[in-house]
Order: sequence, then C-alpha cells, then structure tokens
Amino acid sequence: MTGYATRIRSLFDEIDNTPWGPQEQSLVAQAVALAQESGDERLEYEARLRQTSSANMGGDTDLMLTSFAWCLAHHDADPERFPAEVEGAGDVLWQYKWMASALGSSPEFPTEQIAAVLDDMEAHYRRAGVGPSGVLMARFEDAWAAGRLDEAADLQRTLEATPRDDYSHCDACVRSQFAGFFIETGREEEAIRLVGEMIENGFSCGEEPEHALARILLPYLRAGMLDDARTAHLRSYRLAKENPDNLAIVAKNVVFCAVTGNEARALALVERHLSWLVHDGLDADAHATALGAFALALDAVAAAGHPGLTVRGSDAEALVPVFGAHNGPWRVDELAAAAWSAAGDIAAAFDRRNGTDAHTRNLARLREVGTEHYDVPIRSHDFSTVVAPAPVLTREDRVARAVALAHAASSAAIDPLRGLLTDADPAEGVVLSSHLLGGLVATDRIVEAEAFLPERLTILRAAGHAAQADLEERLGLVLFGHDLAAAGDTLGAELAAAVGAPAAVQADLVSTRGVAKMYEGSFAEARDDARAGVRLFLEAGDAVRAQGARLLAVDAAASASLFDEARADLDDLLAGSLSDGRRARALASKARLHGVAEEFAEGAAAADEAARLLLSLGADDVRIAESFVLAGALHEDAGAASLAAGRYRTAVERYESAGAPTADPRYRLGRAMISAGMPEEAVDALHQVLSDETAAEVPAGSRAITVGLLARAYEGARDFGNAVGAWGFAADLHEEAGEAEGQAFALVAQGRHLGNFGEYDDSVIALETALGLTAGTEEQVGLHAEALHLLAQAKMQRGDEDAYEVIDQALALGRANEAHWYVADVLDTRARLLAAHQRTDEAVATALQAADGFAQAGDPGSGAGSELLAARLLVGAERPGDALPLYRAAIEHATESENEPLRQQAALELGDVYEGLGRHGEAADVRATTSA
Repeated sequence: MTGYATRIRSLFDEIDNTPWGPQEQSLVAQAVALAQESGDERLEYEARLRQTSSANMGGDTDLMLTSFAWCLAHHDADPERFPAEVEGAGDVLWQYKWMASALGSSPEFPTEQIAAVLDDMEAHYRRAGVGPSGVLMARFEDAWAAGRLDEAADLQRTLEATPRDDYSHCDACVRSQFAGFFIETGREEEAIRLVGEMIENGFSCGEEPEHALARILLPYLRAGMLDDARTAHLRSYRLAKENPDNLAIVAKNVVFCAVTGNEARALALVERHLSWLVHDGLDADAHATALGAFALALDAVAAAGHPGLTVRGSDAEALVPVFGAHNGPWRVDELAAAAWSAAGDIAAAFDRRNGTDAHTRNLARLREVGTEHYDVPIRSHDFSTVVAPAPVLTREDRVARAVALAHAASSAAIDPLRGLLTDADPAEGVVLSSHLLGGLVATDRIVEAEAFLPERLTILRAAGHAAQADLEERLGLVLFGHDLAAAGDTLGAELAAAVGAPAAVQADLVSTRGVAKMYEGSFAEARDDARAGVRLFLEAGDAVRAQGARLLAVDAAASASLFDEARADLDDLLAGSLSDGRRARALASKARLHGVAEEFAEGAAAADEAARLLLSLGADDVRIAESFVLAGALHEDAGAASLAAGRYRTAVERYESAGAPTADPRYRLGRAMISAGMPEEAVDALHQVLSDETAAEVPAGSRAITVGLLARAYEGARDFGNAVGAWGFAADLHEEAGEAEGQAFALVAQGRHLGNFGEYDDSVIALETALGLTAGTEEQVGLHAEALHLLAQAKMQRGDEDAYEVIDQALALGRANEAHWYVADVLDTRARLLAAHQRTDEAVATALQAADGFAQAGDPGSGAGSELLAARLLVGAERPGDALPLYRAAIEHATESENEPLRQQAALELGDVYEGLGRHGEAADVRATTSA
C-alpha cells in the first residue's frame, strides 16, 4: 500500500468512527483532497461516497450534489472499478434517494430537471435489479412537496402495498414521512398512531425521531395530549439543536413554543438559530419553513407585550440578503414583518416553479396556527431577563452612554469611545481616552493600547495636564491596569516622588496602587489607598473619579471582612448620583454583601437591578452574563429555583453569543431546573455540559459530579432506566479519579434503582462494592448503613440465606448510632423477610416493633404501613379478630400523617374483614369513609 493509500485509509477509519458534524466533515475534506493529490480515482471514489453522505447530514446541498454527480459519472463509466456500493463508504444508489428532494428544496431547479433525476434514478434501479420502493418514496416526496396531493396520496397507497426491499426507507423515516403527509391532509389521528408506533418500538435513524416528534407537536396539542407534546418538544429540540441541517425541525419546535405560552423561550430559540437561515443556500424550503415559524413566534412575543425588544443577532451582515439592510438589531415587530415577507417571497417562487399554490397555502395555514393557544408551561425562559437598550439620540447622550459602559467595565464601550474621540474637545478627550485605554487593557488588547498611548499623551498635554502626561509616559499602561500585580514597588516610588504634584496625579497613583494591593491580597492596605484616592480626587474637583475610588474602597473593605463598613459606605454611595454603569457595579457589590449576610432575597433583587441596568445600557454579552450568574446564584440560595433558572438560562445564552464557555452556568441551570421541578429541561442542559466537559477533557472527578446531577435529573423525570446508567457512569468516573466516597454514593444510588427494577444480582454487586468502599470510614457511616439496608432487601428478594445476617448488621449499626427511624425501617424489612419465610408470629411482632420505632422517631405515617403489614399477616393466618385493632391503628396513624392513600387502603381492607366476621353495619360504616 502506498504512503498516500495508508494515510487515506487511516482517515477513512477515523471518519467511520466519528459522529456527523464539523470534525467529521473536516476529516472527509482531508480524505478527498489527499485522494485527488494521489491521483488514485478509486480512493477518491470512496472518499466522495463518504462526502456525499456527510454533506447530506450536514446540510451542504451544493457539495452533496457535486460529490454525488462525480460518483455517479464514474460508476456509470466503469461499474466494475466503481461499484454502486463500497462497504463502509456508501452506496450511490442509496444516495440517489436524496437527490430529487435536494433539487426540489430550491426553486432554482426546474420541475423538468427534478423529473429527469427521478426517471434516471428509476432507470439505474432497474438496471441494478433493485426493487421499486426507493423510487416510489422519492416520487411520493416530490409530489407532496410540490403540492400535487392527489398524486402523492396515490403514491402513498402504492408504497404501503409495495414489498420492502434493500433500498426502502427505514421504518423510522417511512412513519415520519407518512405522518407528516397525514397531518397536512387532515388525518392527524393516523399521524399520532404512526409516531406512537415509532417511539414505542424505538425506531430511529439520522434525523429521527426528532423530525417525527416535531411534526406531531401540533396534533398532540389539538388532541389534548399536552404532556406528550411537552415531552416530544423537549426531546425533539434536544436532538436537533446542534445541526443546522435540522432547521425545519427547529422551526416546528419554535411554533410549539409560540402557541403554548412560552414566548420567551420562542424568542430565545429564534435568536439562537437565526444564523442557520444562511447555512445552506440551496435549501430554500427549510428557509421558508423557518422564516414563517420565526415570524409567528415574533408575533407572539409582540402580542405578549414586547414588540420593542431587539432580536439579538439580527444585525449580522450575513442576514442582510434575507431581511434587507437595517440600522442595528431589528425590533421584534419589525423582524416579524420582514420574516413574513421573506417567507412569502420564497413560497411564491416555489409555487411558480411547481404550478401550484401549495407553499402559499401552507404559509396561510401557519398564520392560522398563530390563533391557537394551549397552556403547556416549560418555564425555561422569562421576559424578566430581557430589557431593550434605551435609545440614544444626541451626542451628549452618546458620550454619557459610552462613559457609563466604561464605568460598568463593559467592552461595549470601546467602539463608541473611539468614535467620540474623533471630534471631542480637550477636556472631554481626557475622559474618553482614559476610558478607552482602560477598556483595551481590560480586554487584553495590549498592542492596540500601546499604539493609542501617544495620542492619549497628546490629548493630556493639549488639555493642560502635563504632569499627568509625564507620569503616564513613564509608567506606560500601568495606570490603566496592565501588569498591576507586579507594579506595587514602582507605584510606591512614584508616590514618594509625587509630593507636591497635582492632587489628581497623586489620586491616580494612590488609587492604582490600591488596585495593585488587591491583587497582592493586602486588602486593608488597598482600603487605605482607596480612601486616600477618594480624598485626593475630591481635592482635585473630580467627584466622578472619586466615586470609582469609593467603590474600590468598598470592595477592599469587604475583602478584608469589614462588612459593616463596606455596607455603610456602599449605601452612602448608592444614595448619590451615579452613572448607570457605576450603579450597576455598586449594586453587584451590594448583592454580594447581602449574600455574605445570608440575605439572599435582598441580594437577588440588587443583582437583578444591576442586570437590568446593564441590559438598558447595551453592555457586552459577557458582562451581562456575569451579572445574571450572580443574580441566579442569589435567587437559588433564596430558594427561588425557577427564578434562578431564568437567570442562568440568560447567562448561558449571552456566553454562547460571545463565544465564551458555558459549562459552569449551564451546570447551574441544570441544578436549578431540578429544584424548580423541571427535570426534563435539566436533562437537556446537563447533557450539553457533559458533552462540553468531555470535549475539553475535563478531569474525571469533575465530570462525575456532572453525571451525578444528570442522574438526579433523570430520576426527577422518572426516567429510571437512564438514571441507572448515569449512576453507573458516575461511579466509573469517581473510580478513575480515585474518589472512593463519590464512587460509593453513586453505586448505592444505582443499586437502589436496580433493586426496584428487579435486577437483584446487579444490585447486590453494586451494593457490596459500595460497602467495601465505605467499611471502616466513620464519616461514611450513613452511606454504609443505607447500603446495608438496600443489600438486605435485594438479598431478601433473591432468597439469599444470609439476608438475616445482613439485616442484623444493619440493625446493630443503626442502634449503635441511635438512628431510631433507620432501625424502624430495617425492622420493617425484617418483618417482611420473616413473612416470606412463613414465620408469621415473629413477623407480626417485628412489624409492631417497627411501628413503635417509627412513632418514637415522629413518623406515624410509616408506622401505619408497618401496622397494616401486621394486620394483613394476621388475616392471612386466619386471625381476623386479632387484626382489627391493627387496622384501626393503621387508619388512625395514616390520618394523623395525612397519608390518604394508605388510610383508604386500610379502611377498605378493614371493611372486608368486618364483612367476613358478619359485622355488616361496621363494615358499611368504615367503607363509607372511603371514596370507593
């Protein structure tokens, strides 16, 4: 094998083991390029077969068509050298099924060309001796897409009667396509049945089940299957959201959000996927679908009272061909109108090409969908975290906004500051240039800052600040925050030499040294320097810079644990006149101080107001995200998990928009969602965290924490099968990290679920492993005790002879630690084991011991369960009279603990016992207390 061949075959192996996506596409491109370079057309054929499939899955229609045409030409010219199917690479006849659909998805291709492709496909299939199913499906899809519904219906019926063959669509695709056709032709019940079969049987393929789940959302809603619709939406969107080729799937999920009262979520999805409108220039059908869905969603947002919000990302240059030119981001109401218009234009182009009015009718039907409303709250987003920036009209307004952004430490100040400097007067130039240098240094744009410094010095001298210019010329960028951690001595020397210098120069030096002291961890000294800076700035007549120094003093005092002083100074500062940017920073400091004092609700309110101010200023996404993380943390600590989730969600979206990592806020989001009763949404968030952490090769111990939280989310969603797998994975990761405690905890959780599933052998293995990890560790006695009890239950169910021995160990451990409730619970388990071995008298006595123990532990409800067990055992032993007082005790204690299901069950059984004893009146009385 040549060197080229070896490298290309190695790439093929890597491609075939890489999921669809950017990495796989890059590998395929490398393989094609190498094959072309090598001149080996057979290797290029295999590479291009892979490229056709890759482009189809990635939504690159142009590349797919080009690659397929090359492969088909070579196959037709020499079928022996270039066979239709190359194992592992692809099958040109199978890929033929995508071509007519691809051409039909753009009005640029005439119907004659599409018909020719279908005829050529049929000819190839006949020559190859292939069955007609694949061609019939392609013709059905073409007729349906073009609006020739009678023809499509005939083809659909023919397909159902046609035997399946090797080139038939898979079960998932057939059901999904037929379901979509049935929905469009008014047969929604049949569509629901088909999708139900698909989900129940676990049918899936490249874009299924996410496409079918998206299609069935509206039929579910109309049929009153609201929980099914909610579950389908969450699953469909989770599976579709990363691949731009799934634009039409995402669009249907956006419509779902718009008509179910989730307008804020709909807006977030629109903002996230706007860029996909220009992903595949030849998939105009998906573009029209998405544009209509986005327009519908934006109308819903406007109707919910937010027409003036700006749509983030709508000002992207790439979107100008879609919506037209616009000054800045579009408003919600404006973009809705533009999207409807663009969708209408595409629909009209399709209808002209197809000679029907199908696309225009579909768009009209979509508008009608906007009048439907269903209550399916998802609670992942809310409008409390969305504020439109205030309008800026005059130059004075623009200066104030730019300075406020600088006071907020937002990088969004940089460009406005540059623009304003072009025509600033000397005094204004001093302020603006200072903020510009500070912003450049803060964003690590040091080369730009160094290049601008000479201009800053010129501005200072022109304004009569020669001493300040000389200082900055000596220190360079130090006064603007560069390399401050190592600048303490230099600043000290400058201060010593600055005696007699203007107060503003001394103020700048001493406050900058205060910041350097913060870096050093010398907080008390930093506080003193900041206070000196305040005094000197005021002496120089610069009250605005004095405010900045006061805020530094507050932060230094807080860092030095002088919380009362920090709060008093901060309250005084906030009582004065501040720019919105500086007020936002002060409120963030106030929020943190409330957090230190465990005044979480007050802190959350302050953080929310800080975030609102930053939004109204138009601060950069990272700065806004940081403020929402702070607000989310305080809401979470205050027990307002739903509010916390909304803040964390906004933080995630802002970090995503800035291209910054999202694992930390997304993890927080998942945690808050679990607490807020949104476990399905938490699963979505935490899956993404785990994916990001895996890609970043985060250490196993950290990933184990994420997987453990994911397992809890699965439990909350009652998806116990996936919870078992997640706990097992968490245990493996903890073991890899050498964390025995975490491994044991995960194994106990897994063992509990396995026992509940009746997988007793696996449960015993997990629990015995956990016991080995926790044995002899006093700090893990609680976990060890739980594992012992669960192991006893699993062994009891398995019929192990040593089950009694394990129970006795658990009892001894509980009694030694005076764990009264635990002892009672283990006694209840022992009673059930004795009952299983027909040792009725011992079982009854033990159950009553358990009931007494629960009562002693203050849990009469659990005691009622033990009493009911004892009563049933006596009835089974033909001692119904002895059972009567136990039933009555169970009813009394169940009533006391408000355990209505248990009370009802005990009352029903007591009625039956009375009836058997011939005490019919008492039976009637007790039955009258039940709902049966």
